[in-house]
Amino acid sequence: MKTIIEPFRIKMVESIKMTTAEQREKIIKKAGYNLFMIHAEDIIIDLLTDSGTSAMSDIQWAGMMRGDESYAGARSYEHFYNKVYQLTNFKHIIPTHQGRAAERILFDILAQSGKYIPSNTHFDTTRANIEYNKAEAVDLVIEEGKDPQSLHPFKGNIDLEKLENFFKEKGRENIPVCMLTITNNSGGGQPVSMENIRGAKQVCEKYGIPLFLDACRFAENSYFIKMREQGYENKSCREIAKEIFSYADGCTMSAKKDALVNIGGYLAMNDDELALQCRNVLIVTEGFPTYGGLAGRDLEAIAQGLDEILDEDYLHYRIRTVEYMGERLDKMGAPYLKPPGGHAIYLDAKAFAPHIPVNQFPGQAIAVGLYRAGGIRSCEIGGIMFGKNDPETGAYIPPNLELVRLAFPRRVYTQSHFDYVLEVIEEVYKNRDSLKGFKFTYQAPLLRHFTAQFEVCH
Repeated sequence: MKTIIEPFRIKMVESIKMTTAEQREKIIKKAGYNLFMIHAEDIIIDLLTDSGTSAMSDIQWAGMMRGDESYAGARSYEHFYNKVYQLTNFKHIIPTHQGRAAERILFDILAQSGKYIPSNTHFDTTRANIEYNKAEAVDLVIEEGKDPQSLHPFKGNIDLEKLENFFKEKGRENIPVCMLTITNNSGGGQPVSMENIRGAKQVCEKYGIPLFLDACRFAENSYFIKMREQGYENKSCREIAKEIFSYADGCTMSAKKDALVNIGGYLAMNDDELALQCRNVLIVTEGFPTYGGLAGRDLEAIAQGLDEILDEDYLHYRIRTVEYMGERLDKMGAPYLKPPGGHAIYLDAKAFAPHIPVNQFPGQAIAVGLYRAGGIRSCEIGGIMFGKNDPETGAYIPPNLELVRLAFPRRVYTQSHFDYVLEVIEEVYKNRDSLKGFKFTYQAPLLRHFTAQFEVCH
């Protein structure tokens, strides 16, 4: 059949509050033109993030009723541990309330002034946790990953030659860990090939540096490997995922993505001494090691979600949804990062609104335009999130890519919702010359995109 249907039925609905353009203009102005600051009830289609926004299944909800809320040694932890261990084979599995908590614990121990942590591309919370501890986060994505129009099938790959040269230049003693983000969120949700993961492990082993994964979208990455990498077409996504984890020494995981839950995460590894240090930090800030800031019911939901996410009918539907959006954008001529990624469509802001200079944040202009036109909430992933000023000259240094991410919550919206989103994008694109840039009126020193305030450039 040509039509790919949602591989689930809807058993509960949530009403959407419809707003007018006039209402939205007042709302966005009151929010300081920051979409993070808008009340969720004033959003028609919320594509701000795919993190923690999934619709859980009936089996997950049933599992939550079975949650064991014992403070220590709960059976829900055993269920959670077994599911993660079966998938990753890491012997130390430490629950946390979400992925950034796992990052904070890991980098509180490993990151410090004078240290460097390379990656294909660090995401915002990873980078912030590294920089908060005075270390330097370094991105070494392949050159094709910096080109929005490149059709390379694995644009999330780390550049292995640059990685080895970086190890030689900085020295093993100054690099406590190498991170690999799968899929590469900040680079457009682009996958990393198995060959590249294996190669990264070999380079890391050569220099005695542990390789950790930011694994929050491991299932989507596994599906791309199955579809695009020779030799994996007949393997299951579970088999592919297990091979991915076999090349790593540990991982951070936001279960709010590819474990289909609204809260939760974990830190996993094989290093006994590092795990002991991590648990000591965990106890101070998160909770006892068998619940780590989560309720037993949350651990049950994660355990079930890790099974459901590897359902290949679901993954086929998920990836096909993004492809469908890309095909429709091609027809209207709206520029986006190609090929379509796993969890979102990323509009190419510089090509979409070329009249807006990068220091006036064209991505933010488009994101505000989408809200004004149709009540859609998206997320700028460009100069606001990753731009910086030269510490000596004060000159603005833009990131390689200026993107607007429309991230798709899992099992939440239907095709008619996505068709509506496409209509709004088309309207904004047709009127793109009327878009105006923005400048800061307030910005925080870290993760400024969450709380920044703006005004329109005239």
